[in-house]
Amino acid sequence: MPLILSGEKFHDDLYKYGCIAVFAPLEGGYETRLLRRMRAKGFKTFITSSRGLGDPEVFLLKLHGIRPPHLGHQNVGRNGALGEVQQVIPQAAELFNDNDQKKLLWLIEGQVLSQSELASLLKMSQENDTLKIVIEMGGSRKLKWQSLSDYITNEF
Repeated sequence: MPLILSGEKFHDDLYKYGCIAVFAPLEGGYETRLLRRMRAKGFKTFITSSRGLGDPEVFLLKLHGIRPPHLGHQNVGRNGALGEVQQVIPQAAELFNDNDQKKLLWLIEGQVLSQSELASLLKMSQENDTLKIVIEMGGSRKLKWQSLSDYITNEF
C-alpha cells in the first residue's frame, strides 16, 4: 500500500513519459485513489471508457460529425438512407476549457484499443505538454505501470 499513499512515483513517471499504461488489480479502487492524488497535485482529470472511441484524437479533442443509426424503411427524399450528419462536441471538451491547467485523461478498458489507436494517444500526449494520459491495459495482482511507448514495442 505505500506505493499509492503519496503517488509521487506515479506523478514523476507520468511527467517523464507523458502517457502511461497501467495494470491494476481487478477489484478496483486504485484508479480513484490515484486520480485523487493527481487532483491534489493540480491536475484537471477526466475519466472515460476506451470502448467505441474510433479515432481517439478526433473523438476526444475535435468537433466531429456522426450519423444516427439506420432505423429501417425511411422516405427516399433527402438523406433518407444515410441520415443527417450531426455535429458532436468532443467528449473531453470540458478538459480543455482552461489552457493553463495540467490535464489528465484516464481511459479505462484500454485493452480494446488497436496499436494505431494507442500510437495516436501517445502522439497526442507528446504534442501537448499539459496533457497526460493514463490507459488501463488490463489486470494484475498488484498495481504496476510502464510507459505506453514501451508497452507498444513489447506487445506488438
